Amino acid sequence: MRFSTRAEYGLRALIDLALFGHEGPVQTSEIGRRQGLPEAYLNQLLAQLRRAGFVVSKRGPHGGHRLARPPEAIRLHEVFLVLEGTTSPWECVDQDEPDCTYAHGCGLRPLWLRLKEATDQVLRNTTLADLLPPFVPPGTASARGGQRPRPVL
Repeated sequence: MRFSTRAEYGLRALIDLALFGHEGPVQTSEIGRRQGLPEAYLNQLLAQLRRAGFVVSKRGPHGGHRLARPPEAIRLHEVFLVLEGTTSPWECVDQDEPDCTYAHGCGLRPLWLRLKEATDQVLRNTTLADLLPPFVPPGTASARGGQRPRPVL
């Protein structure tokens, strides 16, 4: 099963906001630079995530983006539905009465349905917080002195 760059880049942007948004609004150019994402495409995705209530944006020279909810309150299933529209591996899975030559007695549709159910279960049970690198408490053996690492995801 494959998802588009919309889901990948959108999730990378949300992860970046979760890691760096506590320092204040994060500008699109900063996210793009850290994550290696094209800024114009990122602007489109962030606007879509803002309209869906995942991101709050502020305009101006000191503006940027931040998460609208804590990472623990953002389920990946919601994000995928906003960015991809569906988690179905095949069109017929989203239809009660598929208009397909093979619909009657199709041996593949039950497989596609099970794949969608499994995917949905994983995404419903996974939050944005689950994707963040672990926090290293101060005073532990860490070269960064307890700060979150700044990964390029």
